[in-house]
Amino acid sequence: MMKVSRRALVQRRHRRLRKKLSGTATRPRLAVFRSNQHIYVQAIDDVAQHTLAAASSLDPDLRQEVASGATCEASAAVGKLVAERLLALGIEQVVFDRGGNLYHGRIKALAEAARTAGLTF
Repeated sequence: MMKVSRRALVQRRHRRLRKKLSGTATRPRLAVFRSNQHIYVQAIDDVAQHTLAAASSLDPDLRQEVASGATCEASAAVGKLVAERLLALGIEQVVFDRGGNLYHGRIKALAEAARTAGLTF
């Protein structure tokens, strides 16, 4: 029996999730991508195929704040930043797309920071 890679399992979960999740202009999809070094998040309107707002641990606003992009603190800062950018656009509700990752650790830190900053999902 061949061993399936962890990345392949994440991609399989993500495809399964994306069958059910879709974002609109009023309620965009908050898509999270987590790499080993950084975390990225985008608010996507799937109907118009357009990114409304984005943030990552590579953002110039956050580079001075966080030492490493691979920590829960960095994820929380990214969640707060994307929430502020969406609230500035007048968007308060989103659909959370965890990108096939399990809801714990850095993904959970990002989601909870976005919620405390004012987003509802």
